[in-house]
Amino acid sequence: MMTCKEIVKNLDMYIIGQAKAKRAVAIALRNRYRRSKLPKDLRAEITPKNIILKGPTGVGKTEIARRLAKLVNAPFVKVEATKYTEVGYVGRDVESMIRDLVEASVRIVKEEQANKIKEKALAVVDKKITDILYPLKKANKPEDMDTEKFREDFYKDYQAGKFDNEPIDIDVKEQPKSLNLMDGIGAEINIGQIMGGMIKAPRKIKRMSVARAREILLEEECDRLIDPDQLNKEAIYRAEQEGIIFIDEIDKIAAKKNNGQDVSREGVQRDILPIVEGSVVNTKYGVVHTDYILFIAAGAFHIASVSDLIPELQGRFPIQVELDSLNREDFKKILTIPQNAITTQYQELLKVDNIDLEFTDDAIDAIARLAEDENETNENIGARRLQTIMELLIEDISFNASEENPMTKVKIDKAFVENTMKDMIHTHDFKKYVL
Repeated sequence: MMTCKEIVKNLDMYIIGQAKAKRAVAIALRNRYRRSKLPKDLRAEITPKNIILKGPTGVGKTEIARRLAKLVNAPFVKVEATKYTEVGYVGRDVESMIRDLVEASVRIVKEEQANKIKEKALAVVDKKITDILYPLKKANKPEDMDTEKFREDFYKDYQAGKFDNEPIDIDVKEQPKSLNLMDGIGAEINIGQIMGGMIKAPRKIKRMSVARAREILLEEECDRLIDPDQLNKEAIYRAEQEGIIFIDEIDKIAAKKNNGQDVSREGVQRDILPIVEGSVVNTKYGVVHTDYILFIAAGAFHIASVSDLIPELQGRFPIQVELDSLNREDFKKILTIPQNAITTQYQELLKVDNIDLEFTDDAIDAIARLAEDENETNENIGARRLQTIMELLIEDISFNASEENPMTKVKIDKAFVENTMKDMIHTHDFKKYVL
């Protein structure tokens, strides 16, 4: 398990600034590791210290939580507080966030277990495919060719992937459709599960490429080898002990007093409270206790404030961190420093069509200045503004690019940015004179 400093260092690779928020989530994650080393009776008394991140859109609230979960391969779900309704109304119930978390946990555990048995499963799958493919190939064997030599060459070609695009007919299991009925009251109904083992899943002969057949048969074989009871048990444990739920737009359910919507919004808060506080939720994989799940809530809090939440819910989010708005220097760093920098993304995308993009330092400065001006004069959408500007900037290059053309180097400098974005820059020049 990484130390707090190592966690922050890893987050710095993808997120610019927001040191206070990074420190808070790093401590919360490290505390989980510390708790796991304590005696069992003391461990049961220590619950996560949930966090509220306050700040305008596009400053990295969601990305911090998502990267944190990815860093330790923890089950993670992002939900919108506004999609939930008070009990008694039509809509999603708050317990669905726990069911979604368990689904995410099942996927993680299943992938880990499948990787452990992949070689064993692949050997079975390869035998199934070659048993189908070999007779087809043998029918076209040259008469003067030795059978043993033909068989040897066949298996070499198969392992080398030379038959991957050839069609074969395989017997595959049809996936039954799950029916999630009455989701608003927390009921999940799966017809296959109700019938249990009484009815076997129907199978069907399908024609597909060898490569696709290998994927489907490998998934079937892994499902057969993995113990479902052990899978579910481990998935629930991971969800309970390592799960992270990110509740976005929580400020939208924090209404000020004397507002006609207070009753409805307060009802949603009261429904969320027991989930955050610690309760028991029934899922199709088993019972889940929410006591040790880490909840990270976020919102812009432009109109409402954290104090507008009901006191009980405020008490369950003891850590409150305010994120900073992004300025020109932040935008310059976002464009160049992260491993997934937006400039790098466009460079790699256009290399597919033989365009070698180069961004000069003055171009980066011009884009950052334009993003800052646009956020100041229009709605402040943070780093998402860079996506808008970059799309407009690269539009003509991207539209005319083709992999049939020879490799072409395109330099994007300050003059290119100003010429391409002149309409936006011209608009800003006049806006400062408008009262």
